[in-house]
Amino acid sequence: MSTKDFVEKDYYKVLGVPKDATEAEIKKAYRKLARENHPDANKGDTKAEERFKEISEANDVLGDPKKRKEYDEARALFGNGALFGNQGGRAGGPGAGGSFNFDLGDLFGGGAQGGPGGFGGGGGGIGDVFGGLFNRGGGAGARTQPRRGQDIESEVTLSFTEAIEGATVPLRMSSQQPCTACSGTGDKNGTPRVCPTCVGTGQVSRGSGGGFSLTDPCVDCKGRGLIAENPCEVCKGSGRAKSSRTMQVRIPAGVSDGQKIRLRGKGAPGERGGPHGDLFVVVHVDAHPVFGRKDDNLTVTVPVSFTEAALGGEIRIPTLGGPAVTLKLPAGTPNGRTMRARGKGAVRKDGTRGDLLVTVEVAVPEELDDKAREALEQYRTATADTDPRAELFQAAKGA
Repeated sequence: MSTKDFVEKDYYKVLGVPKDATEAEIKKAYRKLARENHPDANKGDTKAEERFKEISEANDVLGDPKKRKEYDEARALFGNGALFGNQGGRAGGPGAGGSFNFDLGDLFGGGAQGGPGGFGGGGGGIGDVFGGLFNRGGGAGARTQPRRGQDIESEVTLSFTEAIEGATVPLRMSSQQPCTACSGTGDKNGTPRVCPTCVGTGQVSRGSGGGFSLTDPCVDCKGRGLIAENPCEVCKGSGRAKSSRTMQVRIPAGVSDGQKIRLRGKGAPGERGGPHGDLFVVVHVDAHPVFGRKDDNLTVTVPVSFTEAALGGEIRIPTLGGPAVTLKLPAGTPNGRTMRARGKGAVRKDGTRGDLLVTVEVAVPEELDDKAREALEQYRTATADTDPRAELFQAAKGA
């Protein structure tokens, strides 16, 4: 904000106090107006936000005795801003009735080469009157910027079926919320002041060479843009306090173990009208006693008898959360062969489903009755001329 803007603004009028108001009266007026117009109490109201910034600006000047003195002297010198307009007879010398304009560059820019007592750059010029008030990197006119809420990370454990089908689960979270004791201001009186280091932006720039600069959070106000002169005993001046809440969170279908889900706008609330942060949920999935998972496909191992594998036939296969399906087992199916039941797997992002991969495991009976043993003996006699390991030995010799 320019020097002209500062001189023309009537900070006493902004706070609604007389020019001879005491420090206590100024502080009381500011405290009342700040509470009424604080962004946390008027979410979405841009007029209240601008009003709050104007009030903070006025308090930043009038609340500091040195700045207030410089401000009063500047306004008295310029006739409450008359030099900046075309108002006749205000400072034109005795009998001056015409209008005139000063070159502000001569007054403040240091470009004029005035002699003793002049306004030039030779020291003792009029710019010295504003040294403490205006040469602060934009101090009183700085805008306290909205601040985005923090991101929150949490964890949830789902059953295998919930991960495949999706689920809504309660999630208890701890996050930083506006402190209820000080209404999020950080000051126990509700009257924080603009940080003089970052002039309310919450950030400071530092040169990195080559004409570039880097921006870091302000260490004095910890990125808030405001400093509490009387820190709140609950939040220690941060304006934030830890709060716990329970949310119903929808976990989409098809999530996998270890996956991190981002829920936009479900994190901690922002400050001064800033947006909420995001919620990141890390998903853990319990194992299933029957089914496994491979990418978008489910897996299952199905035991079959020797005769089913040798002679072929139809076998029933269980599915996750649905009716069983029937697969045709070809004659001579070897142990470990994998077949596919299409559309019976995990849900994909596009809403379609993967497949169910069925691996055959030939089951060998641990005990046989006399009739079964006799049948197997007959089978062994009938296949005595077939050596299932012949190809194995032939390959070993060839190697």
